[in-house]
Amino acid sequence: MRHEYITKGVCAKKIVFDLDGNVVRNVSFFGGCNGNLQAVSRLTDGMTVEEIEAKCKGICCGSRQTSCADQLAKGVREALNGSI
Repeated sequence: MRHEYITKGVCAKKIVFDLDGNVVRNVSFFGGCNGNLQAVSRLTDGMTVEEIEAKCKGICCGSRQTSCADQLAKGVREALNGSI
């Protein structure tokens, strides 16, 4: 199922991804650092929500308390829990 997560506190404005059970696929970031976010999208394709949380949750960007990777972890968890 396709999900759209509106980010908070980062340059990317939203993240769109597919969730099949707890497996994440087809991650796309809109806005933000294009090269880095293409890498995050490719590296996380096929990972479970739990794997993404283990690798990305809590990463900060500069002085911000979050990052695009952290927002991805939050978004996929919310989607799995049915919050978005």
